[in-house]
Amino acid sequence: MPLFWKPYKSDATQFIDSLKQRDPQLEARQREGRSLLWDRAQDRAAQQEFSEARVPQKPYVYQTKG
Repeated sequence: MPLFWKPYKSDATQFIDSLKQRDPQLEARQREGRSLLWDRAQDRAAQQEFSEARVPQKPYVYQTKG
């Protein structure tokens, strides 16, 4: 291994690291935004009703009844 060897960091990784250094609250705000859309409790009863109400799709939906 060479004397002055450094591990490789891609341009994207360097950019993200520089963003995090400039704005330390960035990651916390990202987690808050994710929790608004994705981290929600699931309503099991509603999910069960949705799956029971599903109508099976025909293999070829554009075929006319004949």
